[in-house]
Amino acid sequence: MEKNILFVVTNSKGNENIKDTGVFLEEFAVVYLILQASGYKIDTASLKGGLSPVDENSMSCSNPVEWDNCIKILRDTKKLQDVQIDKYCALYFPGGHGPMFDIAKSDEIKNLVEYFYNSDKVVSAICHGVVALCSAKDKFNNSSLKNRKVTSFTNKEEKIIKLDEFLPFLLETKIKELGADFIEGKPWEEHVEVDGNIITGQNQNSATLIAEKIIEKLES
Repeated sequence: MEKNILFVVTNSKGNENIKDTGVFLEEFAVVYLILQASGYKIDTASLKGGLSPVDENSMSCSNPVEWDNCIKILRDTKKLQDVQIDKYCALYFPGGHGPMFDIAKSDEIKNLVEYFYNSDKVVSAICHGVVALCSAKDKFNNSSLKNRKVTSFTNKEEKIIKLDEFLPFLLETKIKELGADFIEGKPWEEHVEVDGNIITGQNQNSATLIAEKIIEKLES
């Protein structure tokens, strides 16, 4: 179990205002490859299984060729309900705007996060992937984020890319409403917060650091 990690990704491409989104490739590929190189076995699942779309803004001819295999993995994900969740020591949610449209409102995701959180297993997420943690409760029916140091894609970053008006809600605002201690880095600065078994990253530039923090936590 100690070497198995579950990645959970979106099936959503967005809506009429935020199109061609999905998983931000860097947030999947960088973390996947670092963990794999460190000896971890990774399974990738989504709510529906099958295709997890890649955010068009994360596709570039300058991307490392090693990321190509990660794109193939995202084309054929496992269906989450078919995954045996007790065999994993850690859970990771990449971002991209896609999770705001499916993962954010899923009871299945809520139950998944609660299982990992209340079993004291690592729960990690980056950027908009942190929305997966917002509905989970602890054993006392409090938000799993209450009084925790947490970060995510910020309201400021959302406004810079001019998508703040088109989302179901602003993630930073939601996290603060849940009673978390939201800690914000500068826009697109590498920034990760670790609080107990919760590890969160602010944006795509935090991918390497969050992978390192996941390994550090698992091997401590």
